[in-house]
Amino acid sequence: MRIVVIGSVAAGTSAAAKARRNDESAEIVIYEKDRDISYSGCGLPYYIGGVVKERAKLTPRDEAFFKQRYNIDVFTGHSVADIDTASKTLSIVNMATGEQFEDRYDKLLIATGAHPIMPPIPGIDKPNVFPLRNVAHADAINEFIQQKQPRHAVIIGGGFIGLEMAENLVHRGIAVDLADMAPQVMTPLDPDMAIYVQQYLERNGVKLYLGHAVEELLGDEEVDTVRLAGGIEIETDMVIMAIGIRPEVELAKRAGIALGPTGAIAVDTRMQTNVPDIYAAGDCAEAFSVINGKPLYRPLGSTANKMGRIAGDQMTGGDLEFRGILGTGIFKTFDMAVAQTGLSEKEAKAQGYDVVVCHNIKYDHADYYPDSAEMVIKAVADKTTHKILGAQIVGPRGVDKRIDVFVTAITFGAKAEDLFHLDLAYAPPFSTAKDPVMYTGMILEGILKRQRPLMTPDQLIQRQMAGEPVTIIDTREPEMYEKGHIEGAVNIPLEDLRSEAGKLDKNIPVVTYCNRGVTGNAAQNLLLQMGFKEVYNLSGGYNNYKVQRKRC
Repeated sequence: MRIVVIGSVAAGTSAAAKARRNDESAEIVIYEKDRDISYSGCGLPYYIGGVVKERAKLTPRDEAFFKQRYNIDVFTGHSVADIDTASKTLSIVNMATGEQFEDRYDKLLIATGAHPIMPPIPGIDKPNVFPLRNVAHADAINEFIQQKQPRHAVIIGGGFIGLEMAENLVHRGIAVDLADMAPQVMTPLDPDMAIYVQQYLERNGVKLYLGHAVEELLGDEEVDTVRLAGGIEIETDMVIMAIGIRPEVELAKRAGIALGPTGAIAVDTRMQTNVPDIYAAGDCAEAFSVINGKPLYRPLGSTANKMGRIAGDQMTGGDLEFRGILGTGIFKTFDMAVAQTGLSEKEAKAQGYDVVVCHNIKYDHADYYPDSAEMVIKAVADKTTHKILGAQIVGPRGVDKRIDVFVTAITFGAKAEDLFHLDLAYAPPFSTAKDPVMYTGMILEGILKRQRPLMTPDQLIQRQMAGEPVTIIDTREPEMYEKGHIEGAVNIPLEDLRSEAGKLDKNIPVVTYCNRGVTGNAAQNLLLQMGFKEVYNLSGGYNNYKVQRKRC
């Protein structure tokens, strides 16, 4: 059997290696149009920033490695021009010599990845405008920085690569402005979580231009000014284009291979396309949601490796099948970790779910143990089934640990009330006695099963702006109230609430709050038991409200 793989990064090399482990007798060949293979694309920003010192750390394997270790023939600098599905042949071009030749396959894997989006903006072809998708792009950026010593950069795009590059350019002493046509950074996040990232970036010196599309890159030999919509002009020495990627599917389309609704190659759970004996995996292939089975395109190295392993197994008679993804992602910018899994609130509502949400601000470990730090967790659950639909977390430490617990819970269909019963590891240096994940479950259970509703800061602000009657009770001590409070709030510390509650109108909606929500919840319980009709605790407390008020 002859197995041919097109593409040699995460999915392609994983598939070839798995196929070899399954079948020593198979002929396995990889064609790659670039020069670098099996590299860590996710590490490229850190190579540029100097965190990763050696290029070789990101490109540890070459053609000789795969030949020696796996008896796999890898041909770099070779482009597959066409696929003839009837004859099972490939037209291939040696890009160095121009030689054209044919090869045949019994099983074919398309792992062509994705390409950076480079919109037709005037000036985008100037030599100091850079995408970042592969090692060659990173080399070009590094060389430019070393030779030209730029003092200022503009990043176009506020996603993973844009925010990772912001950190790493600042670390190299380069001032950074970041522009995005969206009104927020990290569009997979809900706006009330993205605002935490935005404020953090600004505190670290990154100037943001959100809601402004790029119209033109100005300059003679090189770009020296970025013009945004609305006439905004930013002087710069270099530009990083990080507005996203698209699946590389032209070869597949020409061969009659079907695409899915996301624009990536449609595959089944065995990574098979609609054409017999042709498989697809990695950033060119479409995934599906674990939650609802709907098509999903979230290109990440972890998913590409998984898909590749499954494809390699299937091509050699194995039974591995793809089980879908949650679209889980995590990255760091400066010292903030940002993570998301499953559906956001806006996605869940758009897909017809009746949702409940909560904001939980908790320390990553016991606050009396040194170096504890707050994280903000937003969780989304289905009001009907109580199942957890998604979570978003921002904070300096402990974020990766908590997001992976949510991933596991959602994958296995956990309900919100199940989170409290998880037997998670606890000791003061590592967690709190009620871990932030467990506490999130407690909050959601209170909403879903005990009629302890939350009101988000957005909802409260909307009520205030509409002039709707609402009693807002600040349950903190007077000195905290004096330092800052919600407009119109009355200060009734929790210990005074029993005696003061009789002065309040039980028929007017009440919102209680403290700094983070715990004391506010105690006040809510008390008022409900005293016969108040409609009492809400403010989601995330005053700390969350302060952040959201600036956004609204």
